[in-house]
Amino acid sequence: MSPRFKEIDFIGVFLWLFRAVIIVLVIYGTVAKLFLGVGNTYSASTWLDFFISGLSQGSLYALIALGYTMVYGVLFMINFAHGEFFMSGAVTSTVLVATYLSASGFLDSNPLLGLLLITAVSILTAIGISLLTERIAYRPLRRAPRLVPLITAIGASFFWQYFFRGLFGSALIPFPVPAVLQGRISIFGLEFLRTRVVVMATTVLALIFLSLFIQRTKTGKAIRAVAEDKDVAALMGINVDRTISITFAIGASMAGIAGVLWGLVFRQVHFYMGFVPGIKAFTAAVFGGIGSIPGAALGGLLLGVIEAVGPPLFLEGLGLTGAHQLKDVIAFTMLVLVLIFRPQGLIGEKLAEKKA
Repeated sequence: MSPRFKEIDFIGVFLWLFRAVIIVLVIYGTVAKLFLGVGNTYSASTWLDFFISGLSQGSLYALIALGYTMVYGVLFMINFAHGEFFMSGAVTSTVLVATYLSASGFLDSNPLLGLLLITAVSILTAIGISLLTERIAYRPLRRAPRLVPLITAIGASFFWQYFFRGLFGSALIPFPVPAVLQGRISIFGLEFLRTRVVVMATTVLALIFLSLFIQRTKTGKAIRAVAEDKDVAALMGINVDRTISITFAIGASMAGIAGVLWGLVFRQVHFYMGFVPGIKAFTAAVFGGIGSIPGAALGGLLLGVIEAVGPPLFLEGLGLTGAHQLKDVIAFTMLVLVLIFRPQGLIGEKLAEKKA
């Protein structure tokens, strides 16, 4: 074998070929769909519906992804139990509050107050579960090898799933939607589902609040200091354990809000609802740049839009049948591609590269 042949990086060549094949398939499918008319024909309003639906779904991913990225920022661990924080708030608030408010007619007569009560219970439940998990399962492993808390997180995820299954049962639980949020609303001549508009507006407000909290408050500065270096932060008088607990609580509160919004959109909750959205949100966090709050938001929105627009655009263009059922394939293919070619994500920072 010649020396020049030995110098070839075959793995690198394979990865470049793999990326080229993906790009060619996406371009070919898009061209076949838009210019050759392959697959179903959609009107402009239908494409707009796909896009809005993707933005709404991406908003939910973004809210959940914030918890992943904030915990990773301070502990450098993937908290796979975060999807269960999302589930716990949604299920508990539905069973204990939303169902009774709907049955009494209070939710329809006072929709804003009713939804605020439901959201408050969801947030408090998610925060309580997250603090319990952090204190019992994660804090004793603070100095352990990184694989240990990762395995613990998976165990905690299964524990909370079956805890809430035992508490509220395994059946699907209907989430009551106030009458005022049912149907569509016209904005600038375009028709939108009211629940989708509420999801996007709430996500924007939550992201603005979180950004101001992290950038402007003393606690937010403490979180950033702990994320940079725990030991130095402790020398500066910052209570590291308390700061980490607050980080978990903030991430869980975003998951609690997302749980109620998820119920409004899909009108049902169940004990297993945290798994797939949790994995998608993790994908969004990695896509945007895990450890970066703007990256989590951007990754969530892009993932939602690509999931919604991708199947009818380039998968149908490739001639695949049942393309809309393959949106999960797109999400997890994106995760693999990002991990291979840009592990620091779209908003890759030098800090994120060092922590990765």
